[in-house]
Amino acid sequence: MKKSDKKIDNALRGALTNVCETALGSVEGFVWLTHLVNYNTFPNSLKIVCVFETDEALSKAIEAKQDDYFYTLINNELSTVNIKLNQLRQQVSFDTEEACERSHAGKWNERLAKLQSKVALH
Repeated sequence: MKKSDKKIDNALRGALTNVCETALGSVEGFVWLTHLVNYNTFPNSLKIVCVFETDEALSKAIEAKQDDYFYTLINNELSTVNIKLNQLRQQVSFDTEEACERSHAGKWNERLAKLQSKVALH
């Protein structure tokens, strides 16, 4: 990783940690988030995955417009570190522990690898 990429990564991690801590205290069923990125095509390659415990919790959150809350929260935190996503709604996705268990036997590394391969193409 280049020195400039490391600086971006540190800023990104800090901003997303703030998003995670805020959401943990305010969004029922939310459990964690992660990000995938190819620094050769940053910021367009950035993909953020917000994970809920169950499919039902995610459905309830979307019904309550909590997805909009996440978009706003992520956008605000990233802007504090001068990262602007032009396609925020395409770059933020939602998933569940339950879906990962069902499709990938709980192996997030495998589930995210599929998403990572899409990121590498951008």
